[in-house]
Amino acid sequence: MERALIVSSNNEVAELAELLLRIESCGRIASAASGSEARRLVKNETEPELVIINTPLPDEFGQELAEMIAESTSAGIILICGSDVADDIADRVSDSGVNVITKPVTRELLQRTIRLILAARVRMSGVKKESSDILGRIEEMRTINRAKTTLMKYLKFTEPQAHKYIEKQAMNNRQTRLETALKILAQYE
Repeated sequence: MERALIVSSNNEVAELAELLLRIESCGRIASAASGSEARRLVKNETEPELVIINTPLPDEFGQELAEMIAESTSAGIILICGSDVADDIADRVSDSGVNVITKPVTRELLQRTIRLILAARVRMSGVKKESSDILGRIEEMRTINRAKTTLMKYLKFTEPQAHKYIEKQAMNNRQTRLETALKILAQYE
């Protein structure tokens, strides 16, 4: 993990969170003592991968901050709040992907929650990469199909003839089908 943000006015919880993040090999750890300071850091700094918010904060409770961060970033978020309000808060923020844990926070619980969020982020990054690869292949297929349509329009090829022509040109010129399709589109459009 590269970056994390700890938002807490309680030094004891902030120090525990920082210690656990160092154990998890977090590169940069930023700290904020209030919601407004945390908002500035999230907007002005590089997006954090994990945010730990210990409620209440001096200028707000912290739920609104967690929801704002969830909407504007892909960070994993841990919201630490009192057991008397934890269930109510969890119901409100669960759709945003915010993880709520109760006070008093133990080292084991916080460490386990951090590890779960990091594992989920690793898995999500794999899904994002796979999704990006699929979108790239779809875009490549669209470009090749546009080139086929162009050949059919201007050279009166059938679809199989246009397909064979693109493949043959790609092979003869030692290019990908996409490069060949782009050359065809540049020539005729």
